[in-house]
Amino acid sequence: MTVEWLMIGGLIVALLVISAFFSGSETALTASSEPRMHELARQGSRRARLVLGLHDRKDRLIGAILLGNNLVNIFASALATSVLLNIFGEAGVVYATLGMTMLILIFAEVLPKTYALGHSDNAALMVAPVIKPIVSVLAPVTATINKIVDLTLLAFGKRATNEFLRAHREEELRGAINLHKGSDPEIRQEREMLRSILDLDDVEVYEVMTHRRNVEMIDLADSNATILKRVVNSAYTRLPLYQDEPDNIVGVLHAKALLRETHGDASRIAAAKIAEIAADPWFIPETTSLLDQLQAFRERREHFAVVVDEYGAFMGVVTLEDILEEIVGNIDDEHDIAMPGVRPQATGSFIVNGSVSIRDLNREFEWLLPDDEATTIAGLVLHEARMIPEPGQVFVFYGFRFEILRRQRNQITLLRVTPQPAEDGQPAP
Repeated sequence: MTVEWLMIGGLIVALLVISAFFSGSETALTASSEPRMHELARQGSRRARLVLGLHDRKDRLIGAILLGNNLVNIFASALATSVLLNIFGEAGVVYATLGMTMLILIFAEVLPKTYALGHSDNAALMVAPVIKPIVSVLAPVTATINKIVDLTLLAFGKRATNEFLRAHREEELRGAINLHKGSDPEIRQEREMLRSILDLDDVEVYEVMTHRRNVEMIDLADSNATILKRVVNSAYTRLPLYQDEPDNIVGVLHAKALLRETHGDASRIAAAKIAEIAADPWFIPETTSLLDQLQAFRERREHFAVVVDEYGAFMGVVTLEDILEEIVGNIDDEHDIAMPGVRPQATGSFIVNGSVSIRDLNREFEWLLPDDEATTIAGLVLHEARMIPEPGQVFVFYGFRFEILRRQRNQITLLRVTPQPAEDGQPAP
């Protein structure tokens, strides 16, 4: 009898080990990094490809692991109950319940899952070759179980799909970016750039373009000498060329093309045909997303586009540099004109030009001001105030205090923006 009990005890221990394997495998495979598995698979890792294959059908993976784990736990508990009933009679049921609960909880659940959480990627690579055939063998059973689950949920008006089981990729990626924190300034720059890349598809060109009132343009009616002088003195290499009125854009004059044509020769300057030197303008709608426009710039091998509204009216210009600056921040060179924008104050407030974009403020100071209803900080105040405010008026919203410092006609030109303390005493984001 003693030998038989020892054999049963050894079998229970073996079943607990198998249960721990199932529990740890479930945690490791569901918590493993899919991006890292993709990279390892690209480098030729067979185990990583197995993990990705299991990720593709997580419903089948979870079903197989839970089925195997429950079978093992129930079998181990039944054996322990049988043994303890023979020893202690009916009280053995209580002893078996308490004992197996503690053993399963500690050694078959908490311990393996704790280890798997701390080593999810390595553990997933280790268990994938064993779990893969188990999932395949149990596939008919798990498919039947999943069908029953689907029908049960449908009875309550719910639907279980693979999309429900998968995390939304973009939200998951944004969350990972937000967790990328540290005191190193490079980490903050990386976080800002990654966020901006994900936002490209949600930002339209009118939000980053140079508005028509700030566009430097060339009148085709001017003399060639005047045009050459303006091109040479300009900070830009490409200038829109208009005829009769600024809305009538007839070309884009490139400084290099003009200088190549004239070579600084006075006679050649006078004889140059500016309209023929200029390139044809490329008109794009203001609602084009930055991601689409970036791809269009690459396909057309162009760096400059003229933005028009739905009626075809000239709205401004957008360049490849404008889009790149949305990703990496401002790109200044020796020809850029320094423009006032934001001046931090010793009191913790900021003197901000009304034309500064909300996206630039959010990127620079990691604020969370909404930019879906307005592009500039002045536009946000006008949208929230529902009026044209007077200098000296103060508004508080989104955790900030906005004081109007200067207004020109109906346009807010200067504000004082002050982050307000949150309820917990910490500054608002």
